Amino acid sequence: MFSDKTPVSLIDVSTYLPGEPISAEYYAQFAETDELRENRMFRAPRYRHHVAAGETAIDMVERAAAGLIERHGADAVTGADVLITHTQLPDMPFYGGGGGMAHRLGMKPNWVIDLHNGGCAAFVLALKLARNLLSSGEGRSAVIAIAQNAAGTVFDQKTIRPKAQAAVPGDGAAVGLVTLSDASPILDVECRTYGEYAGDMTLAIDPPRQWWQAGPGEACIGFTESKITKVLARGNRQVPEVSYAVCDRIGVAPKDIDLLVTNQPNRAFLRNWRDALELPPERHVDTFDECGNLFAAGIPVNFDRAVAGGRVKAGDTVLMAAFAHAGDFAGAAAVRWGGRS
Repeated sequence: MFSDKTPVSLIDVSTYLPGEPISAEYYAQFAETDELRENRMFRAPRYRHHVAAGETAIDMVERAAAGLIERHGADAVTGADVLITHTQLPDMPFYGGGGGMAHRLGMKPNWVIDLHNGGCAAFVLALKLARNLLSSGEGRSAVIAIAQNAAGTVFDQKTIRPKAQAAVPGDGAAVGLVTLSDASPILDVECRTYGEYAGDMTLAIDPPRQWWQAGPGEACIGFTESKITKVLARGNRQVPEVSYAVCDRIGVAPKDIDLLVTNQPNRAFLRNWRDALELPPERHVDTFDECGNLFAAGIPVNFDRAVAGGRVKAGDTVLMAAFAHAGDFAGAAAVRWGGRS
């Protein structure tokens, strides 16, 4: 049995963005009068990516895993003891994607866990879960698989794409490798659930129906000015709160973090979060104009970009932080990056 002091490391991440970048002009051609169009929540990125027709979350994860396999060998993935997954839009509503992803990746893990409550902070939640499982003796390695696939499906529906909210999301996938090791240790993780806000994200369908009922209306997120005001206030508060909690425990002032990696709902949140942590833009990864809102894939995709672009070096302290949905969950994790071998 391993003790809770056993080092657990985020060894690497690899990612996948589907198709060619889609420009803001694509949505401009469909735009209609929308009372929320000028709201700062929905100021569109220049580009985003969309899943292809027929491309599944399992396909996306398999493609994202290619970089890990190339750098660490197939055994690093196939031999993992734990698989933790999160899919924004599951391929099948009755069960998660974990079993299918394990099969496609050639894995026979002891643990397969699908996370849904983590939302945009699912990668942080998965790091905490992987760290706890491995340090308690449940295996020596874990694979984290994230698929964001709602942009080219839900938000590109014929009656939804004219709405302001449709132009913001982008699709992408990421796979992370976590092992019992001191190579790139996960220093601390803070996860907080705000259950009182769990019902504040709703679907809007016209005419109204349950999401599973047949009907003519297409579903989108039920935004109103009042809801947006609440979400902005919660996100602006929660991400700094969990970030400061982690920094306090690892003994590093937020302004001294080498790299901040967050989810990226919009430009306003990105600016407010780095201001709250007193960080300059060059120490906060921002791919919003290239990828849009990647939801749960945002943190690993941005981190992969930062590593590949030389923005983080061995020995740097990386802080990952995000909030989910309408503010019902938030998390932050600190990693002392060991470099990509």
